Amino acid sequence: MMAKPVKKVYRKRVIFPPGEQRQFLLKALQNLNLSWALFAEKIRVHKRTLNDWKREEYSTPLNIVKKISRIAKLEIPEDIKIKEPFWYVYKGAKIGGKMGAIACFEKYGSYGGDPEYRKKKWYEWWEKKGKFIDRRGLFKRRLIKKPTKSSDLAEFIGIMLGDGSISITSKQFQVDLNKANEKEYQKFVNQLIKKLFGINPSIYYRRTSNGTRSVVCSSELCDYLTKLGLNRGKGEKRIPQWILKNQKYQLACLRGLMDTDGCVFTHHYKVNGKFYSYKKLAFKSYFYSLIKSVHDFLKSIGFRHPRIAKNLKEVRIENREDVQRYFQLIGFHNPKNLKRYKN
Repeated sequence: MMAKPVKKVYRKRVIFPPGEQRQFLLKALQNLNLSWALFAEKIRVHKRTLNDWKREEYSTPLNIVKKISRIAKLEIPEDIKIKEPFWYVYKGAKIGGKMGAIACFEKYGSYGGDPEYRKKKWYEWWEKKGKFIDRRGLFKRRLIKKPTKSSDLAEFIGIMLGDGSISITSKQFQVDLNKANEKEYQKFVNQLIKKLFGINPSIYYRRTSNGTRSVVCSSELCDYLTKLGLNRGKGEKRIPQWILKNQKYQLACLRGLMDTDGCVFTHHYKVNGKFYSYKKLAFKSYFYSLIKSVHDFLKSIGFRHPRIAKNLKEVRIENREDVQRYFQLIGFHNPKNLKRYKN
């Protein structure tokens, strides 16, 4: 009697925010204290498949994510999305393009099964129909604008030096803000990205925190930003020389830095039994190169008393006239700082 064919089960997929699938796997590996090969063996997948998940080339099956969570005693992030099998076929072109994906799905019902059989059926489809399809533009690379140096571009560089980053492992950059009090500023940032590069960023919200992230995936654009002077990853941050050589660009870049890593605060003090208060400004950074550049620029354009804090991680504008001059000369595009200044 011929054995019945085993029916393949297709699992739901887990869609992590950019960068978080990789972090989830690495954290699990750390908790289990295993080699990469033994980790793959423990969850019963091929090492190559695990590497693809780490590079975030493919989404991860829900049952595997649950298994990793259980054995590694690791919580599953709340800001994930659960998708049905082959959800991308109807959304279109996440793997191989909409035309090929839908044709393959309708013809064979799935992408799983025996790989040799899959190759055979693909070849049959190619000989009968595939090679006759006009594919011009099907896999056309997304075009981006490469703007010339300007105040807008300098302000964007300041934003990236503050709350932005370019990924080392993936082809994307992102700007992280606070969804509670920077909602309007995120709109400004997204509009600036669209104006400069012709791309609408994707927006992700974190359920476990007040974070919101604007993400753009483009290897060409990331390469362009590195040529403008931005570094990948979490290494040292410096203001590019083309900005430092132009006062107009420096003013715009400083605005971007202060809008992201700057703050307005109220200083209270008491003299002869009377209480006084006035506004001060501060720019904070772990990178002394940024602290020194901001301090030196403020001095060069006539601010009398900018001060570097003793911890070397903060520049303060404390003089009342300097604070007023900052708002008149540079100002903010982040409404959060404007509200704090006026209240």
